[in-house]
Amino acid sequence: MGTLNEELKTWLQREAEQDYKKFSAALIPGCDNMLGIRIPLLRKKAKELAKGDWRQFLQESEDEYFEETMVAGMVIGYARMEIAERIEWFRQFVPRIHNWSVNDCVCSTIKLKPEEREPFWQFLMEYKDSKKEYEVRVVAVMLMNQFLLPEYIEKTVKTLASLYDSDYYGSMGIAWALATAYAKFPKEIKAFLHGEFPQGNSHCSDGSHLSDATYSRAIQKMLESYRVSTGDKEMLRELKRQYKK
Repeated sequence: MGTLNEELKTWLQREAEQDYKKFSAALIPGCDNMLGIRIPLLRKKAKELAKGDWRQFLQESEDEYFEETMVAGMVIGYARMEIAERIEWFRQFVPRIHNWSVNDCVCSTIKLKPEEREPFWQFLMEYKDSKKEYEVRVVAVMLMNQFLLPEYIEKTVKTLASLYDSDYYGSMGIAWALATAYAKFPKEIKAFLHGEFPQGNSHCSDGSHLSDATYSRAIQKMLESYRVSTGDKEMLRELKRQYKK
């Protein structure tokens, strides 16, 4: 028998769909190692691996295929372990993230218990000054997924505003997180958009503490959200018009 990762490669090659590969690869620029396997199927496989010798699997894990990387990240989220160990596995995994799909799917797989949030927050803060595109997106997406809570909202928004946002996928992650935050904490995010929230970056000109591009993207995502009221969307449109002047 081969290694667990060799067995995974064989399974991936068997399950690949050429038509799905063409469709999915077109959505992920620069991803040239995709086989074409649907995310629900990858999640099912990751859950199976997480019930077995998952530590051995992660030690053997490779990145020959996009889907190998995806499954490894999902296993880190699904396997039963203490938070300190999960953080260490995830820390080792972060450098393997090179596209938004792996980033977002893996981040959405990691679920934190209330008592696990503070140690994971401290881990994320190791990346708060990073200028690497996907380290920034990891922070933004994990804050969106796990820290849009009353006790964290102020420092979550302040952290989002302080992240390096000159790269596209980092900027989009921050904008997405802020739009999601608006749906849950409209009062706080309105104050932030009007420059009345604790300051983050100082390089922007409009008082929002974001770069112009990220500010615009955040408002656009709020306008596209079905969770933002019609009245608030009118306010946001006016804010966007004022911003463009």
